[in-house]
Amino acid sequence: MFITDIRKEFYEVVANQRVALLVASDIDALCACKVLQALFHCDQVQYTLVPVTGWQDLGTAFLEHKEQFQYFVLINCGANVDLLEMLQPDDDSIFFICDTHRPVDVVNVYNDTQIKLLIKQDDDLGVPSYDDIFRDEDEEGDDSGNESDEGMEPSGKRRRFDEGAIERRTDRQRAKREWEARRREILFDYEQYEYHGTSAALMFFELAWVLTKDTKDMLWWAIIGLTDQWVHDKITHMKYVTDIATMQRHVSRHNHRNEDEENSLSIDCMRISFEYDLRLTLYQHWSLYESICNSCYTSCNFKLWTLNGQKKLQEFLADMGLPLKQVRQKFNSMDMTIKENLRDVIEESSNKYGMKDIRIQTFGVHFGFKNRFLASDMVHATAALLESTEKDESDSDNFIKALDSLSRSNLERLHSGIDLAKKKLIAIQQTVASCICTNLILSQGPFLYCYLMEGTPDVKLFSKPMALILLSKYLLKAFVHSTRNKRCKLLPLIMAAPKDVEKGTVIVVGIPPESETSDKKNFFGRAFEKAAESTSSRTLHDQFDTSIIELKTEDRSKFLDALITLLS
Repeated sequence: MFITDIRKEFYEVVANQRVALLVASDIDALCACKVLQALFHCDQVQYTLVPVTGWQDLGTAFLEHKEQFQYFVLINCGANVDLLEMLQPDDDSIFFICDTHRPVDVVNVYNDTQIKLLIKQDDDLGVPSYDDIFRDEDEEGDDSGNESDEGMEPSGKRRRFDEGAIERRTDRQRAKREWEARRREILFDYEQYEYHGTSAALMFFELAWVLTKDTKDMLWWAIIGLTDQWVHDKITHMKYVTDIATMQRHVSRHNHRNEDEENSLSIDCMRISFEYDLRLTLYQHWSLYESICNSCYTSCNFKLWTLNGQKKLQEFLADMGLPLKQVRQKFNSMDMTIKENLRDVIEESSNKYGMKDIRIQTFGVHFGFKNRFLASDMVHATAALLESTEKDESDSDNFIKALDSLSRSNLERLHSGIDLAKKKLIAIQQTVASCICTNLILSQGPFLYCYLMEGTPDVKLFSKPMALILLSKYLLKAFVHSTRNKRCKLLPLIMAAPKDVEKGTVIVVGIPPESETSDKKNFFGRAFEKAAESTSSRTLHDQFDTSIIELKTEDRSKFLDALITLLS
């Protein structure tokens, strides 16, 4: 059931209870978790935090905690399956679900007792009406009762009655069959595509605002949660711009509120500002040259994996009139005179080279005088920590590190995340270049397919879902820029990479076609399920995103054949 008054129906209910927080492994969920933790600290609410990476984790976490807790808050997990069916909880367990995954399962929507959805109603949800999906059992069982009661009657009367009864029953059975066929159709249309709704961090920030307990830190986390949806391409540009406008109002309000405070210039203050900044990843923590080379936007527009592209980049730098020495050194060390109007210079030259939208609406933050970060820097750094493969640490260790990097008291951790993010971006750039130069992207009819072989450099990095998705999006964009085949430009991409060599599994992800006007809806989740079912491939659908699965390596070819047949 959807909650209409988040303060009364959620916060005041859990405020005097012990709460279990089950948090998915994505940046938006981490930010939502930070906002909620800050609120809980304000009101001294006792809680236990449990990171969950997939459905199996969620099931285990619930089993371990169901005795001690009555209230469970699920962040970015749980909305898109029938949760009660999956977890089989006792009748007194209550689940508050704040999840961006759509579509929301209809049983969750219409369960009034145990499932409470903290989901914006104004998102384009399109939930089917109750009567189209559920049918009361007692409507069906009327006539069977009549027959047994009539058993004592003389047989003549009974036969006459039966003719009417049989007719009525066949009518009713026909109506029931028609209703079921229509129900299947409605559910298929509703569940066919997977997409994302309003950021969870933004939802909890709005709760804090309603409670008048919102702080600048909470606002910054909400901005990072929204930016995560943009960086990982989960929402449409229109949705991003709309939500950015909402955040901008909150930022103005906070800045206005703090103008008269004395400490607004102290060394440990925090200033958030709206920026119309460059789409160059991490450029303030790197050299401008490396950022241009490793940003998806510029790399794809220049086609940097070709000699022509490299030449074009040199011309672009010359056009801006920036000395190579300046461009290749750390951004912090560049001449102040160059830095002052750098954005305008880059924008002017970009327009000549067909990159009309190199600037994007976003936010930046200053911690004291020295540290400045853009929201996208935070997303890349936190994601790199969350999926770090450097040391063999557990998922929950990485989760805690990533969570720590969001606090401004832990800038060292954040800087280590930025270093990891640079390595990851370089690896993505090199992998994209080698896949395109060696023609690893194959057109399979209804989709494009690319498989990263075991032994490819950095292949371990891409066994993680977020890294593989980022690679896939980048690769598809690069392929669309480099191919001359018009039909291929409109195709979605399926990408596979080795997951666990010992177990012999690959991780497979499907992403929708690349286009500016795309609605970001993904149909691969349902297609993967059907293909696995029809070929009895050994798959594991454990991720909260249904378009990411694990598959036994030897089942790969039959699984792909089934997908081709299904989608043709």
